[in-house]
Amino acid sequence: MKTVPESRKQICVTAGVSGILGIVMLIVSFNINPGPPAGANLNQLIAFGERYYDSILWGAWLQAVAPVFITLFAFSLVHLSGAANRLSGWMVFFALVVLMAVSLIEITFYIAVMFKSPPEGILISMNTIYAVQHLYFIVAAPAVFITLGVMLLNSGVLSKIFAYAAIVLGFAFAALGVFFLTTLVLPLWVTACGGAQAIWWLAASISLIKRAGEISAQSIQST
Repeated sequence: MKTVPESRKQICVTAGVSGILGIVMLIVSFNINPGPPAGANLNQLIAFGERYYDSILWGAWLQAVAPVFITLFAFSLVHLSGAANRLSGWMVFFALVVLMAVSLIEITFYIAVMFKSPPEGILISMNTIYAVQHLYFIVAAPAVFITLGVMLLNSGVLSKIFAYAAIVLGFAFAALGVFFLTTLVLPLWVTACGGAQAIWWLAASISLIKRAGEISAQSIQST
C-alpha cells in the first residue's frame, strides 16, 4: 500500500504531465487551424472551410480536449494545496467550470461553421465565435487566474512567483475584456494575448514536477 507522501509525489508528476500535454495540444491546435481571413464574406468562408476542412475539425477536437488536461492540473493544485474544502478552492472549481463552458461553446460553433446549409448558419456561427471570445477575457480567464493566484499564495505548492503572476494575468485579461467590450470582433493581437496563459500553465506544470520530491517531503514533516 502506498504511503501518503508517495501518493502526493505521484499526483504532482501526473498533474504536471497532464498540464504539459494540455498546453502542447492547444499549441498544435492553434497551428493547424489558421482561422478565416478577417472580414471574409460567405463565399470566402465556404471556400476556407473546404480548404481546411480536416485541420479545422482536428483543431476543434484538440481545443476541446486540451482544457480537460489543464483542468486536471488545476484541480490537482487545489488538492495539493488542501483547499478542496475551502472557499478559495471552490472558487477555483467554479472558475474552471466557466472556462470549460466558454471553450466548449466556442468549439461547438467552430464545427457548426462547417455546415453549408443553411448558408446563413455559417455567418451566425462566426458571429457567435466572435461573441464567445469576449467571454474568455471578460470572465473565464480572469476568474481562473485570479482565484488560482489567491489560492496559491500561501499554499507552498508552487513558488509565490506563480501566484503573483497568475493574479497579474487575471487582471490583465479582465482589463482587455473591458477595454475592448465595444469592439465586436476582437483584434488579432488581443486574441493572441490569450496565448500568454499557455506560458503560465506550462511553467507551472514543469515546476510542479520538479517540486514533487519537496512537496512529498513537506507532507512527511507534517505527519
